[in-house]
Amino acid sequence: MKFGHIAGDRMLDLVNTVAWRLGGPARTESLRTYSDVVEWCLESGLIGTGEATALRDLAEHDGAAAERERERVVAAREMVYEALFAEDAAAAADLAGLYRASIAAADLVHADGRWQWQDRETDLHLPRHRIVRGLVALTQRDDLDRLHQCEDATCGWVYLDTSPRRNRRWCDTKDCGDRNRTRAYYARQKQKQTRTQEA
Repeated sequence: MKFGHIAGDRMLDLVNTVAWRLGGPARTESLRTYSDVVEWCLESGLIGTGEATALRDLAEHDGAAAERERERVVAAREMVYEALFAEDAAAAADLAGLYRASIAAADLVHADGRWQWQDRETDLHLPRHRIVRGLVALTQRDDLDRLHQCEDATCGWVYLDTSPRRNRRWCDTKDCGDRNRTRAYYARQKQKQTRTQEA
């Protein structure tokens, strides 16, 4: 898969489509094209392969409109991040506005044994509408007390800490975890050397 899926909720995985979120100049956007948005939606189960093909065809015919939609998806992602991690009321209000537009574009139908939103059209707005409905559903989870951000100083990836002791510190123990443990080890070794030299 092209994108990381480690957060415990696919909408938190969307938040993680920024690498080194807290890293200043190192910050890297993963949703660089509309096709990236489509690919993320496909990997996350928000759209099917037929819809993905149709959306890519639409994007080829109107690249400017597709780019505007990509920017709106990125903006929605940042709104939910600010709402969840900074309790930003303005961001939450903006997200609510996007949500009203997303449900206005769909019908509530009973399918596959449950009630769900069914979009009326497969158009360039489709990924954003489904993402926004998912983001609002994320804010309604009853286990957001488990929401955590990687303790690496620059990573910024987020996840639900489902560990029994709620002591998960890193987004990925083999990535940020190993890097920070190695850094801490060498810092301790350097401190020991300094003390030895001073003795």
